[in-house]
Amino acid sequence: MKLTESVENYLETILVLNKRIANVRAIDIVEELGFKKSSVSVAMKNLRENNYIKVSPEGFITLTNEGMEIAEMIYERHEIIAGWLKDLGVNEDVALDDACKIEHVISSESFDALKANIRKGKQ
Repeated sequence: MKLTESVENYLETILVLNKRIANVRAIDIVEELGFKKSSVSVAMKNLRENNYIKVSPEGFITLTNEGMEIAEMIYERHEIIAGWLKDLGVNEDVALDDACKIEHVISSESFDALKANIRKGKQ
């Protein structure tokens, strides 16, 4: 499965929800993202078939190691980019929205350089 923005968003959402609630279910993802149940159901099936998530018999969704790795990478990008934009004086809502867009298209090389520059500036 190709890592699309949609796949990355779903994995990141599962990670974020899991930080707030112990047992993530598809309905939690529906409510968080505002998507239709059918869309989330299809996405969860695809994520499960590609070994990014596991779903318990009770319907609880957990990230596999591979899914967790991707989710943590996207979440780190989001947090760092959003924080950087806010530090530059960008309105918080705009910074969060822009970070959601940038986190999916920035290369690893550019992100690593940005992260190193931000950390250097905070020393």
